[in-house]
Amino acid sequence: QVQLVESGGGLVQPGGSLRLSCAASGFTLDYYVFGWFRQAPGKEREGVSCISRSVGTTYYVDSVKGRFTISRDNAKNTVYLQMNSLKPEDTAVYYCAASNRWTTKEMCVGSWGDYWGQGTQVTVSS
Repeated sequence: QVQLVESGGGLVQPGGSLRLSCAASGFTLDYYVFGWFRQAPGKEREGVSCISRSVGTTYYVDSVKGRFTISRDNAKNTVYLQMNSLKPEDTAVYYCAASNRWTTKEMCVGSWGDYWGQGTQVTVSS
């Protein structure tokens, strides 16, 4: 059974950092593109960052470039999103997704995924 489980969300002050983790099970990560997406109340889901299967090609939405870093450890079946210099506008539910049908950019720009986690809340507030 394919499963993605996010963790690491929470409440943080502006300027702070969080690291989200996405633990995958039931399939081999090597063959999948992974992405982090977020959805704030009243807004559409947005592709934040995506990473390719093995060569490490990454995509970031403009609003997080230079602040967020996506990485993957296929041996640990885990994908990470390091978030630094957090801003109140980063507040959202963050979701992890996986797909073997689209490229890194296609997945993020289109907010597409074949498998999705349940999400983890990130709140940036003083």
